[in-house]
Amino acid sequence: MSGGIRASAAPRPVGAYPHARRVGNLLFLSGIGPRDPATNAIAGNVHDAEGRLVAHDIGAQAHAVFANVRAVLEASGARWEDLVDVTVYLTDMAGDFAGYNAVWAQYFPDIDAAPCRTTLGIDALPTPIAIELKCVAALPA
Repeated sequence: MSGGIRASAAPRPVGAYPHARRVGNLLFLSGIGPRDPATNAIAGNVHDAEGRLVAHDIGAQAHAVFANVRAVLEASGARWEDLVDVTVYLTDMAGDFAGYNAVWAQYFPDIDAAPCRTTLGIDALPTPIAIELKCVAALPA
C-alpha cells in the first residue's frame, strides 16, 4: 500500500487524512469538496450581512469540486478518464440534483465512458458545502 498523497493544487483536507491513497492499481480519493485551494472560500455560497449562509449555487460548487478532483487525480499520476466510481453527497437532493446532473453531463458527455455513480442525499457535511465527491480511479499497473 502506498503512503498518503497530498495535492498542493487542491484545498487542504479538513481533517487528518490524505487527499488520496494508491493500493495496487486503484486510487482512492478522500471526500473532495468545492473549497478554493488558495482562499478556502466556497464557490457559490451566499451569506447575509451577519455572515449566515442563506443560499448556494450548486452549479458553481459542482464545477469547483470537479476542478479539485482533477487536481488530486493529477497529483496522484491519474487522469480524468481513470475515474471508475464516484459517490456524490448532496445536502439538498430535491433542490440540487437536477443542477448537479447537468454539470455532470458536461464533464461526462459519453454515458458509456462515464464512471459509475451513486448520489446520496444527506443532512450535512463538515463545512458549509452543498456537495462532496468520493472517487475511485483505476490506474495502469
